[in-house]
Amino acid sequence: MTNRHRLWVEHDGGTIAVARWGDASSDKPPALLVHGTGFVAEVWEEVANALAANYTVYGIDRRGHGASHKPAADRYHFLDFASDVCAVVEALELTNIFGIGHSAGATDLPRMARAAGAALSDKGVAAVRGTLRRQPEFDSVITAFTRYRAAPAFADWSEDALWSYVQHGFETLPDGRVRLLCRPDIEAAMLRPIFEAIEQVYAGDERGNPFASLAGIDRPVRVATAEKSWAIYKEMAARAVALIPAASQWTFDGVGHCVAQEAPELLLQALAAFEVGAV
Repeated sequence: MTNRHRLWVEHDGGTIAVARWGDASSDKPPALLVHGTGFVAEVWEEVANALAANYTVYGIDRRGHGASHKPAADRYHFLDFASDVCAVVEALELTNIFGIGHSAGATDLPRMARAAGAALSDKGVAAVRGTLRRQPEFDSVITAFTRYRAAPAFADWSEDALWSYVQHGFETLPDGRVRLLCRPDIEAAMLRPIFEAIEQVYAGDERGNPFASLAGIDRPVRVATAEKSWAIYKEMAARAVALIPAASQWTFDGVGHCVAQEAPELLLQALAAFEVGAV
């Protein structure tokens, strides 16, 4: 049974929305869930409810998503998202965290250096701009659910996971229609740095490229890919393992990119195996 509560953390001129499963006053260690691009904390519902038996579980609505703030288009670089996570950790005084991230954390890993004058390819630009054509509004939650249920990207999602996304990833308008909280223009702003990273032309923002610090991570890390996921995700995972000294790899057989929403039991098995190996 869901025991979810909402928390709010003020940071960087806005508010980061956090979902908590379980009682913060318990002596259970914290687990922190970070969703992929376009989603919300509640898409972790099935995994979070299971983890709550042993952890106090927190899930972040990343900036631009869900109930979190929606800053300007130039405020969606990797260090912006990282600073939000740090702000949540500090505000909630979390320590010894079991961190679990999906998608962007496995694909936003470029080489250390950038080729002089390199820029995002025409194909990459077209992919980012294609996001702007995504349908942002539907007549009702039921209509949105039906449309997403028929979409190939969501075909293997569980009913519960898809309902959680539709119920929490949309806002209800005065006329009863519903609109994506992560609007197409916001998602496009997020995707450009990601595609630059994939094509290895990401230069960072005024703070520089943050990925050199990956080599300094000294905690156990497991980088996972899925059998049916795109080949580029597997390539980026290999780069991550090469950069992070304490990294190991895991493969989910028979499933696609959104493992937590397609086969949460497989993710829970992998988390349990990692936990045992990391002790």
